[in-house]
Amino acid sequence: MAIDRQEAVEALERLGLSNYEAKVFIALQTLGDGTAREVYRLAEIPRSQVYGAAESLEEQGLVEIQQSSPMRYRPVSIEEARTILHERFEQERDRAFDYLETAQERFDPEGEQREDVWSLQGREHVDARVEQLVGDAEATVLFGASDVTLVPDPIRDALVEKRRGGLSVQVISESPEVHELFEGREIGTYYPPEQDQSRHGGRLLVADGDAVLLSVLTEGDSGGQEAAIWSEGTGLATVLATILASLFDESSGAVRSS
Repeated sequence: MAIDRQEAVEALERLGLSNYEAKVFIALQTLGDGTAREVYRLAEIPRSQVYGAAESLEEQGLVEIQQSSPMRYRPVSIEEARTILHERFEQERDRAFDYLETAQERFDPEGEQREDVWSLQGREHVDARVEQLVGDAEATVLFGASDVTLVPDPIRDALVEKRRGGLSVQVISESPEVHELFEGREIGTYYPPEQDQSRHGGRLLVADGDAVLLSVLTEGDSGGQEAAIWSEGTGLATVLATILASLFDESSGAVRSS
């Protein structure tokens, strides 16, 4: 497909030539050879820029300079120029991708898993994440809340719905009011071991053994601001899930109320 002069200049720039170098090279290919005066008239660049651009093209092997008065410039053949620019393009491509491969190996080695842990601020945001993690669960859910205000209707309903769907759902809380929310719902409710009761309110969620959320009320009561961390599908989440599940099973002292 034919292109115009400006498109040819832009194409040569993409191959590594400067704007002036590209214009001088095109002018010389058009002229066959020429002086700086002849080149600048055709290239439409300042005459003072012809000398620097031509010397740079000579260093790149694209132009020959005749030491005469005035000096004359002659481009290499189009095939030779094609080969030079093609080889340089390949070299620069290889250098760039060699670096990218090295950087990838350095910062993301094969077999290394990103251990993403995300933070949340605010009761509504924590509510939404708990509801989403419960909704995504496919086998087991362990949910804990220190206060009934931390079990809004959408979360309670999501837990009940999962139990109706055949999942194992357990709720742990030191608050009798939380236990009352799940009476008659076929959901096992537990009081935590006395030594594990926290001075700070908050929530915990373990879903399918590979999703974990832990929150704390920063003001220490049911009206406090809530902050949480959560992780899903990572090695860290699996380890935390295993630890939390073991802390709140009956063998560790958790007491079943229903």
